[in-house]
Amino acid sequence: MSSSNDIRATFLGYFARHGHAVVESSPLVPRNDPTLMFANSGMVQFKNVFTGAERRPYSTATTAQKCVRAGGKHNDLDNVGYTARHHTFFEMLGNFSFGDYFKEQAIQHAWTLITKDFALPKDKLLVTVYSEDEQAADFWRKIAGLPDSRIIRIPTDDNFWRMGDTGPCGPCSEIFYDHGDKIPGGPPGSPDEDGDRFIEIWNLVFMQFLEEPKGTRNPLPRPSIDTGMGLERFAAILQGKHDNYDTDTFRAIILESAQLTGQEPDGAFRASHRVVADHLRAGAFLMADGVLPSNEGRGYVLRRILRRAMRHAHMMGAEQPLLHRLFPVLERQMAAAYPELSRAAGLITETFQLEETRFRSLLERGLHLLEGEKEKLGEGQPLPGDVAFRLYDTYGFPLDLTQDALRAEGRAVDVAGFEAAMAEQKQRARAAWAGSGEAATETVWFDVKERVGATEFLGYSTERAEGTITAILAGGAPVNSVAVGREVAVILNQTPFYGESGGQQGDAGVIRTADGVIRIRDTQKKLGDLFIHLGVVEQGDISVGQAVVAEVDHTRRSAIRAHHSATHLLHEALRRRLGTHVAQKGSLVAPDRLRFDVSQPTPIAAEDLAWVEAEVNARIRENAEVTTRLMTPEAAVAEGAMALFGEKYGEEVRVVAMGRDEAAAERGGHYSIELCGGTHVRRTGDIGLLRLVAEGAVSAGVRRVEAVTGAAALAVVEAEARLLREAALALKVTPADLPARVAMLIEERRKLERDLAETRKKLATGSSAEIEVVGGLRVALRDMGDVPGRELKGLAEAILKSGTADVAALVSNEGGKASIVVGVGEVAKGRADAVALVRAASGAVGGKGGGGRPEMAQAGGPDGDKLDAALAAIKAALSA
Repeated sequence: MSSSNDIRATFLGYFARHGHAVVESSPLVPRNDPTLMFANSGMVQFKNVFTGAERRPYSTATTAQKCVRAGGKHNDLDNVGYTARHHTFFEMLGNFSFGDYFKEQAIQHAWTLITKDFALPKDKLLVTVYSEDEQAADFWRKIAGLPDSRIIRIPTDDNFWRMGDTGPCGPCSEIFYDHGDKIPGGPPGSPDEDGDRFIEIWNLVFMQFLEEPKGTRNPLPRPSIDTGMGLERFAAILQGKHDNYDTDTFRAIILESAQLTGQEPDGAFRASHRVVADHLRAGAFLMADGVLPSNEGRGYVLRRILRRAMRHAHMMGAEQPLLHRLFPVLERQMAAAYPELSRAAGLITETFQLEETRFRSLLERGLHLLEGEKEKLGEGQPLPGDVAFRLYDTYGFPLDLTQDALRAEGRAVDVAGFEAAMAEQKQRARAAWAGSGEAATETVWFDVKERVGATEFLGYSTERAEGTITAILAGGAPVNSVAVGREVAVILNQTPFYGESGGQQGDAGVIRTADGVIRIRDTQKKLGDLFIHLGVVEQGDISVGQAVVAEVDHTRRSAIRAHHSATHLLHEALRRRLGTHVAQKGSLVAPDRLRFDVSQPTPIAAEDLAWVEAEVNARIRENAEVTTRLMTPEAAVAEGAMALFGEKYGEEVRVVAMGRDEAAAERGGHYSIELCGGTHVRRTGDIGLLRLVAEGAVSAGVRRVEAVTGAAALAVVEAEARLLREAALALKVTPADLPARVAMLIEERRKLERDLAETRKKLATGSSAEIEVVGGLRVALRDMGDVPGRELKGLAEAILKSGTADVAALVSNEGGKASIVVGVGEVAKGRADAVALVRAASGAVGGKGGGGRPEMAQAGGPDGDKLDAALAAIKAALSA
């Protein structure tokens, strides 16, 4: 038996030997096609290569592509579990030629691989071609030796492939396998073609035309090849099975499901085991590619898939959550080919358990309500729409899950009534929201979201993605188009741009249309999940509905990520050094710095800051992986995660963990674990370096720490080193000797200042100093030049103490500003008032008075060049 892993390896190995580049599967979330919810074929990642918009370093390629069909027009969800070949997740094997080889070699490769490497009997194979493609029919006769009876011409679009209404297109040729006359059904193109006897295993698309807007079709200058072989159905053939669910990968999961539920794998719950196995694969791979359960967009499709599986697990009597216990089987089966399953194992298993635990609590009540409502219905009467909506709104039952639950008894749901109830609830929510204080000033965003829906955020896993413009606002009002030079707010259906929240600044970058450019300076988030791209139109006319490529400024985003992850490490280091009272009170995460406010009643000592900086840098050098999980806020906090200040958390939160601490078993051995929705580095080493640059008070009991990382931190270090070298050079010492030399200079300066103060005192009190008798008092009137004002009081006291004067009046000019001090000795008390005297002098130098005591007062003024007038004013006041 050829295992699924062997088949995949054989396929890729064959084309690798024939010069094809083996290209990894692209993520399930398309980055280059905003019209697709999920990648649904192998050619999705090569779409821009086929159209000529992108070039790759190879002209031929082969892939095993992950695919999901569970939303939009490609939706197989309802059939999964009840048919042999419907899946939500499947693998598409393919080979591609971008203008290299064409029909003949594509047919040669296909026939050789199937009949030689995989050894399928030739008499079991037949092919279809487009009725007008005689060239392909000739090649099948020549290469495979097939007679005309086994080359079936199909005149319909079933055998003519188009990328869209316009663009590359061409005829197809499909290869079918005949399971034999024991299986009902006829060959393709016959009245019985819907039977299961003849199964399509491989489709070869010959892209040879370009469909023009006017409906004309012209030959492509470089015809190309796009093929697709479904691994699951091909594995069924090679393993001698008629049913995909009997192949090795599915069978391993189904047998484990039977073991855990106690239900026979092929008994009464055969379909339920299949649903669980299929949805386990789809859910795990979607989460590995960054999709998490939510109530919007791709996350909602994932939640529908998971809840459908969970309902079938409940039907089988599973008393405990089932999916997370089945995941190890899937990992063993497929992680060798898709290592992302192992990398995201923690996130996947916790999300499975979280979703199922929550849903099980709702399921019992919802099913009880459903049973009660069914009893009120007549035979064949559909379930009222308002009941289906109540199940959705109160118990989280998607409409299709309710339809699935009623399917066995042939009962439908009043879908129109469901949609009417949904519309009524939206109207009530809008009315309530529009009157909610400050929020009412931004009702425009509610209108926009109601019209275009939420924005799908792709930025956790990519910085570049295609999208579609769903709305444009200019001057605060919606518009259909804008021209060059206009400031705009642009909303896309999906975006890699992070919207400002949780202290992290929004992304900047560029959004491009076919002929237009919008320079984005900031991205904001409104109403939880509506992303507003703010910028200016630099080129072209921008219109609603245009396809765009949105590209985040990589350098800026990388710097923001580094600062954000450093904030988490800084938070934990501060708590470990200062105590668990430290809690975040606010933050700013920018590309050039981080600002972190924490509860701390006293200044953080220099030695504590040094320890914290060293601790964070040690964790950075550790280069530990940064992991993300999805949990309830309560479960996350119970595991030791810290909730950040000011954040509002929903039913599920992202839990970011980084660093290693084997002693912290309660936190899973992580150094830091926090609830956070921001973007982060992949490993702590990506931060590079942290440098603390400031610490100070914000308010009572709150201190602010500021820091830089990466290139910004290196720039600070280099600037400090340069200053150190310059200072050492100026003092003619080595940098190592600089501290001792500076200490020596400081001591020398202090000595000089002491000597200077003593000299001034001697000059002020010396016998040669002039004394005037004014109003019967001996008065020392002194202009002290540029002596600092703070020294005047001491000099005045020295003069009075020497006994040479009854009143000392001193003035100085320090940097253009006047300082005045008047001291009154014992003899002059009661005859002179120091306060009145300095106030008289203050007016002369432009001051507004002064203050002190009757014995000693001081004043000042802006006119330092009018000291003579100040002394004259004092003299006049004493004479009065």
